[in-house]
Amino acid sequence: MKFNLRAYMALFFGVIIIVLTMLLSITISRHSGETIKREIGNSLSTTAYNMADKLDYFMWSRIGEVEALSQIKDIKSQEDLQSAQAILDQLKSSIPVFSWIGLTDSAGNVVAATDKILLGSDISKRPVFHEGKNGTFIGDVHNAVLLANLLPNPTGEPMQFVDISNPLSDKDGNFTGVLAAHLSWEWSRQVKDEIVQPLKDELSGAEVFVISGNDHTVLLGPPKMAGEILDITSVQNARKGENSWLVEQWPDGKSYLTGFSIGDGHHDYSGLGWIVIVRIPVEDAFAPVDTLKSFIIKLGTFTAVIFAVIGWLLAGFVTSPLRKITNAAHSLRLGNQAAIPYIKGIHDLELLSGSLRDLVDSLIRTESDLGEMETLARQDLLTGLGNRVALEQFLKKPNNMGHSLAFLYLDLDGFKQINDSHGHQTGDMVLKEVANRLKESTRKEDSIFRLGGDEFLIVIDTPNKPVEPILNTIAYKLIENINKPYIFDKVMLKVGCSVGGAVWPDHDTDPFTVISYADEALYASKRNGKNKFTFHLN
Repeated sequence: MKFNLRAYMALFFGVIIIVLTMLLSITISRHSGETIKREIGNSLSTTAYNMADKLDYFMWSRIGEVEALSQIKDIKSQEDLQSAQAILDQLKSSIPVFSWIGLTDSAGNVVAATDKILLGSDISKRPVFHEGKNGTFIGDVHNAVLLANLLPNPTGEPMQFVDISNPLSDKDGNFTGVLAAHLSWEWSRQVKDEIVQPLKDELSGAEVFVISGNDHTVLLGPPKMAGEILDITSVQNARKGENSWLVEQWPDGKSYLTGFSIGDGHHDYSGLGWIVIVRIPVEDAFAPVDTLKSFIIKLGTFTAVIFAVIGWLLAGFVTSPLRKITNAAHSLRLGNQAAIPYIKGIHDLELLSGSLRDLVDSLIRTESDLGEMETLARQDLLTGLGNRVALEQFLKKPNNMGHSLAFLYLDLDGFKQINDSHGHQTGDMVLKEVANRLKESTRKEDSIFRLGGDEFLIVIDTPNKPVEPILNTIAYKLIENINKPYIFDKVMLKVGCSVGGAVWPDHDTDPFTVISYADEALYASKRNGKNKFTFHLN
């Protein structure tokens, strides 16, 4: 199938525009997608950092309150335990996160406590006492032991606490006891809600974990994971002091976008090394990225189609004058009377149309002179074969009914090197010998034409039956014969031959079009390695 110039131009510009638009769309979508991924990842790591900082600030505040409480005279001296009891109850009422606050004597016996819970109990074996008597003690999250059945527990879930204790001494510096406090771990959920709630749209589906810095135990997280050991890359990176994000596979086999940070304390509170993890399933986290990519690609496709249509219209405008000249020239070629149009407004087209008009006028004026040279004009002077004029006249003759014409288009491979290396005279001798070998390799009724240079055309009268195998046999016989050495003045030369074939009227009712198909098939043979035959396929 052949396309006109407008179709080629429109197709060329359309393909270029579509490819460039799609490449631009894909590049933009990838860049934007990566940017959004970083923003979402940074948002998670920032949230983890803020929560870790909030947890440490909360602990620092409670430690300060316990330390301040231990300096109150009634607490420190233990002279008025009733007043001390009232102070402890007042603190718990004001700051409900203190689940229990107790005052012990130097032996570890509770002498005052909120709601009088554990009053008179010996807690000397508990870390809150034997660690607290040596200085301010902050214990990590642990399950309730003594208080599990003594404190109200509306949820029924296991109760967990964080311990804070501070030593007490009299005015002489003698150790008198410990002020101990149990903070309900429930406050961490409140901190989580305060951090995550404002970002619920951005962090939809996010889950927050607080991991112990000692053994990587989940202190806060989904109920089914509480108490489990979580040893993943993000936890390991956080322990190194990194505050970042990554995409990683969790123990459940799913991939999550994970932000992480570690608490590094607040002011003089060095922290317990709690690690905060915020995770979102990858498919949820990157859903906006996929949406953006889809939108950009759709927009790019739509834009490409619009520009392709514009290219088609522009190609029509550009090629219209050329099409007029082409139609007139084709009409003249077929022997009809036609005038080459004179195109104005575009310098190159003015020059082309004017030159063609002058050429046609010149040809018409000399037509009578050419009649006298008809015989000479139909014959190639070098090889004695028919030339293009002879071919055109041959094709004007009606073909026998029930038969078709096969065209074998030949071009020599390596002929230019002979001309360049041995001169045109030697090249002419090779062309003469090629013409002789073509005659030897074909039947007398077959017609052979030299179309110019080292191009030849063989026209074979074939019956109406599958002709491709026949042409294949003939073509490779020609190729084999032409590839035989040429010896001139004891110099051996070699040329190859590429062949293309097409059939009239199977491939087209216009024989010249069929010849062009054979020419195209010839160049396919050259592209495929030369010394080959290619049959044109519709």
